[in-house]
Amino acid sequence: MSDEEDGGSLYVLTAVLLTPAQFPSILGDDFPEACSLLGVPSAAPGYGLVLGQDEEGARWTVVVDDVSLVAIAIASWDCGMEYDLSPDERSIVVSLAGWPLELSVAAPGIPEPHDPEQGADGTGRVPLAPPSAEAWGAVQRRMGADQIAREWTDWGERVAADGGAAAAAHPGLARALKEALGYTQSPPPPGRVRSSFAGEDARTLRVDGPGWSLVARTGGSAFVLLDEEPGEVLAVPHEADGQVPELAELLAGLDRVAVRPA
Repeated sequence: MSDEEDGGSLYVLTAVLLTPAQFPSILGDDFPEACSLLGVPSAAPGYGLVLGQDEEGARWTVVVDDVSLVAIAIASWDCGMEYDLSPDERSIVVSLAGWPLELSVAAPGIPEPHDPEQGADGTGRVPLAPPSAEAWGAVQRRMGADQIAREWTDWGERVAADGGAAAAAHPGLARALKEALGYTQSPPPPGRVRSSFAGEDARTLRVDGPGWSLVARTGGSAFVLLDEEPGEVLAVPHEADGQVPELAELLAGLDRVAVRPA
């Protein structure tokens, strides 16, 4: 339980990081875009997002600048340990009505989760809410790439021998790869290219651009999702008709410019 900006109680349900290297893709293609959605400056150290309910059951997202505290809480919870996440009032940047993410849990003993009235947080904004899953768009495209990253082994096994060759002729794929190559020459906004540990000497890459998302494993395969191809996953060939370097070279270049978790 932590204190809200106005002194009320907040029953904490979960928390997530919002940093250049680690942020919910549902919020944007890059760190500045995610910050803009929440109305906070894209400060390099980043933030922690604390999601909870007040005593009336209303949903609140509290943005704090104590990133280390939130990171410790998340690590403790991931290990199955209890951790009372109680940010100091001085670390609170803003309290926003609603939740930007879908949660299936609720605080016991208080009313069911609901949004407070518009303007209750003093911003005049409509309460935050997760996007609809019914229509394909940028959010669903990024979430699809995140899912592939989580299920990498299964997706790697699904790739047919001719899958890459069939996808190579797709103009959207060629555009995405060309823009990804551009990132290696002129680094994009923070968070467009992220690299995380994938075991042994491999890294998982998550790369986003206007209308496309790429997920890859260094030394391995890559997949691209496009706004223009709802629900489709395009396997990236190791050579794309000379339009981009060999895939391994492209991924190595992206890994060099990627931001990494501290």
